[in-house]
Order: sequence, then structure tokens, then C-alpha cells
Amino acid sequence: MLEGTREEMLAFVLDHCPMDPTFVPFLRWLEEQAMTLTVVSDGSAFHIEPMLAAAGVTGVPVLTNELVFGSDGHFQALEFPNAHPECVGCGTCKMLAVKDAQAAVARPVAFVGDGASDRFAVLYADVVFAKRELPAICEAAGVAYRPWETFDDVRASLEAGKLMPVAPAPVICPGWTLP
Repeated sequence: MLEGTREEMLAFVLDHCPMDPTFVPFLRWLEEQAMTLTVVSDGSAFHIEPMLAAAGVTGVPVLTNELVFGSDGHFQALEFPNAHPECVGCGTCKMLAVKDAQAAVARPVAFVGDGASDRFAVLYADVVFAKRELPAICEAAGVAYRPWETFDDVRASLEAGKLMPVAPAPVICPGWTLP
């Protein structure tokens, strides 16, 4: 399904997919507050770091699936370096990303998401911001969330301390398929 070389696909993304204009100011605000951010995607997001770099952002950790390109620049394979070692539910395990962040920082971990691939991360995050498909998923799982449309909304909620705790985390991710 992926046609063109890596460079052609990347040029298309950079020309046709603008970054949310509220993201970089939000990131700068997080840095001023000594808070960290990790971009976590369950897509084949080879374009995320170049998009960030084009916006003047470097050094942000990115966890995603990886496209492998051949010497001719064309797509060859999809790899899952951030998958869960036991679960088969997602290519990039956002639940592990949340748990790793919780282990690394001494403050609540907020998860900002918008879709079905966020369904297990919201079960573990300390604070959840949800839009598009994610509010219905949160409601079905009994997870409290704050709605958001732009990163300005997330920042305003964080600044105001409007944080809602989520439901207790399950013992294991419900996406696991155990033998």
C-alpha cells in the first residue's frame, strides 16, 4: 500500500500534513515546568521526528512502529520495536509507555489521546485527556477523562489543576492473549 520512496513519502507528509499549531507552544511550556513528553504512536510514524525537526523540535522521545526501507528507498517491512513482549493487541504498547513514564517520574502521568490505539494506556494513566474516538472508549471502560481539542486545552487544565483520577488499573492489560 505504500508507494514511493521514503523521501517522496516524507516530502508529501511535510507538505500536506501540518502539525497542530498548539503543540510546540505546549511542549515549550512543559519544558519550562520541567515536565517531559514522549510521543507514542501505534502507526508507522517514520515522519514524526522529521515533522518535529521541521518545527524546530529535537530531543523528544518517540515510540512507534518502524518502517524498514530498502537500499532503493522503498518500503520493505514493518517492525514493532515497542510492542509488548506478551500481548498481541498493539504494535506499540502505549500501556508500557505509560507504566515506564510512571516509573521514571515522581508526579502523575497525563495521557493525551484521540483514538482506539489509546484504549489500554488510559486504563493506566493517572490523568487522561481524550477527544475524537477516545471519550466513548473511556466511558465504556469507566475511565474519567478531560475533553480536549487543542494542546492549549490540555495546558489550561494542567495549569488549573483540573485533574481527574482514572479508574484503578486492571491487573493485566485486557489486550493480552495468554496461553
